[in-house]
Amino acid sequence: MATIVIGAQWGDEGKGKLVDILCPTVKVCARAQGGNNAGHTIVANGVTYDFHLLPSGLINPECHNLIGSGVVVHVPSFYKELEALETKGLQNVRDRIYISDRCHIVFDLHQLVDGLEETELGGKSIGTTRKGIGPSYSTKAARSGVRISEIFNEELFNARLRELARGYKKRYGELLRYDVEDEIQKFNEYRTTLELQKYVIDQVPFMQSVQQGSQPILIEGANALMLDLDFGTYPYVTSSNTGLGGIFTGLALNPTKVKNIHGVVKAYTTRVGGGPFPTEDLGEVGNKFQEIGREFGVTTGRRRRCGWLDLVVVKYSAAINHYTSLNVTKLDILDTFSTIKVATAYIHPETGKEMDSFPADLELLGKVKVKYEELQGWEADISKARTFEELPENAQKYIMFIEEKVKIKVQYIGVGPGREAMITR
Repeated sequence: MATIVIGAQWGDEGKGKLVDILCPTVKVCARAQGGNNAGHTIVANGVTYDFHLLPSGLINPECHNLIGSGVVVHVPSFYKELEALETKGLQNVRDRIYISDRCHIVFDLHQLVDGLEETELGGKSIGTTRKGIGPSYSTKAARSGVRISEIFNEELFNARLRELARGYKKRYGELLRYDVEDEIQKFNEYRTTLELQKYVIDQVPFMQSVQQGSQPILIEGANALMLDLDFGTYPYVTSSNTGLGGIFTGLALNPTKVKNIHGVVKAYTTRVGGGPFPTEDLGEVGNKFQEIGREFGVTTGRRRRCGWLDLVVVKYSAAINHYTSLNVTKLDILDTFSTIKVATAYIHPETGKEMDSFPADLELLGKVKVKYEELQGWEADISKARTFEELPENAQKYIMFIEEKVKIKVQYIGVGPGREAMITR
């Protein structure tokens, strides 16, 4: 049976920690979408590990890990990340990682184009990681992309990459400083010296075998629902389906084999990049969240935008992802607040009425008034709490308030960065 861990806000909720905690109970951990634009930080046995492209199940020496067909793969980053994990002492990681032969490739060419596209947008830039994810998914949709399986047909691969480069060169001219033959040479090395093929598998029979054998599977969502290409704050989104739908299409997962869908919710709200953010606080509160919560991107190092918890967002994502439970993370970051505000509704700027849901119209979203409810803070250190009952009364009330409004049980509560700092109910 499958357990899915998926972000309920704009990403950076702390999904990797829950994945790490659940990993000892599973045999397979998989990524279904996104690329090395994702960033998960896990602290295990005093060592901090950063994951971008690779599934964080690699921390468990008994767990096999799959980069599924819906993921776009930057091959240099694949090797770089493997080497970084080995340097930090993880064992036999190269024996436990597989790449679907149907994954599309993120070329260095895509990364250069990503930067040019962002520069063209100027003040209206999306705020991408410039990792080439958007251009790679664009060429995939336009049927001009190149898949992992094609790397091993050298003549075909070289022709496809040269054709892709010609198209971009026509578009950007001298602005695009790129040597296609140099990238072809790099892939010759991946094909031969670095033996890329030993990591590449046909995902379909692999997943079929795992599911037929009833092996426990853990699926690690990347990014989060509010960055979903269809349901997020478009166009300020990533280029893949980050919600539940992307899990099924990216992995050939049997929907009848899903046991749990854990939605991960930070105890406040953050986002990176452009786009409306109704509960964003540009003053003292936002700065406090940034400093205490160390809100800097794992992938980019960018300072995250911060604000109060927005339950309109959480309820909206729950309606799409159908969570069976929630994991509220970083509750300890609220320890020093005497009063805590939570957004419970948006007020339409013209009618003055509460809106039914999260709007698709970003101009409207930028004008909504936010209805807040205030709760009393606990003003105590909760980092040593290991049961719900050990939390201060007001911290318990905060969790129960979320449950009451969202109508979903909070099963996990994060009270610190370490894997031991997680309360299970």
